[in-house]
Amino acid sequence: MSISLQKGQRIDLTKGHAGLSKLTVGLGWDPVELGGRDIDCDASVIMLENDRLPNNAHLIYFGNLKSKCGSVKHTGDNLTGDGDGDDEQILIDLEKVPSSINKLVFAVNIYDCRGRKQDFGMIKNAFIRVVNQSNNNQLLMFDLTENYSGKTSLIVAEIYRHGSEWKFAAIGNGTTDAALRDLVKLYQ
Repeated sequence: MSISLQKGQRIDLTKGHAGLSKLTVGLGWDPVELGGRDIDCDASVIMLENDRLPNNAHLIYFGNLKSKCGSVKHTGDNLTGDGDGDDEQILIDLEKVPSSINKLVFAVNIYDCRGRKQDFGMIKNAFIRVVNQSNNNQLLMFDLTENYSGKTSLIVAEIYRHGSEWKFAAIGNGTTDAALRDLVKLYQ
């Protein structure tokens, strides 16, 4: 049974789900029909050690699709947001996440947002969901229903260690960072 989360809520992913290790994290959105240029949203994962980004190899996005340890894999870039379901997916193997990594931060930014004069106010139906890969059951969904007009990047959610368990936090914070390189400065 899937749980629908609101901004600020947290849920234990692994407690009560014995053997849960492989997750699909799907992110989706629909562009508002403006008759203009497609909006290219890019999902990424920031792998943190002690809540800090140790180096750019720990940044998984369309330009670096796989972590060196193999625990995080981005399935590729969707340039338009068209179609139903997930627009971009990230595959997580919790058992392969190095013990030094305490948090996986999921973010989305708009490619060339300033040049194209685009922001998240032009996006609707944005969400993040987590699916158990072993049985394809959706564990949770977080709909991003807030008005993000003027925001060009979103810190969507976190999956983090809590003792021997993994938890999920629905964040949903918008920023005016123009690119992923600007957004990661929050974690350096």
